[in-house]
Amino acid sequence: MNTPMKSRPKLPLSKRRLGVIQREVTVAHNDFEHSLLKRALYKTNNSETSQDLVQTTFLKTLLYLQKGGKVDLMRSFLNHVLNDLIVDEYRKRKIVSLDILLEGGFEPGSNEYERTIDILDGKQVALLIPQLPKKYERVIRMRYLKGLSLKEIALITNQSKNTVAVQAHRGLVKLKKLGGRE
Repeated sequence: MNTPMKSRPKLPLSKRRLGVIQREVTVAHNDFEHSLLKRALYKTNNSETSQDLVQTTFLKTLLYLQKGGKVDLMRSFLNHVLNDLIVDEYRKRKIVSLDILLEGGFEPGSNEYERTIDILDGKQVALLIPQLPKKYERVIRMRYLKGLSLKEIALITNQSKNTVAVQAHRGLVKLKKLGGRE
């Protein structure tokens, strides 16, 4: 039987071990900082952000080693940590102010004329649906007027999801022909 392993209590690192770890990280910093900085700059296109990411990489590495972590290949470990930090940077939500958008040419507002035309086009298409063959009409109504998913339509019609998808596509093609948009 497998018995859970008891973890040993973490012993504080000796001053000698801390000194060795700090020297390892310092040597790694001297050897790899430039290449890591180039990679971070290439990925982020921002000098300050890339410098912050590289410094955070070395800090996280130092903390990992101080907690008793093992690193076989320092360069690959540093690249891995940096890549994770870059991904985290990409995932951060970017906040853009309206002033910046306006300077870039963005013009907020609504065009009532275009909105009205879209509504009228939708009504015209809805009037064309009864002219479709019955199997396409039924699927198009459920999919686009009632907003059901393909899976829901498949359950209702006792057909496979793929069959429903094909019928919806073919129905749209026929609808476009009827509306004069080929």
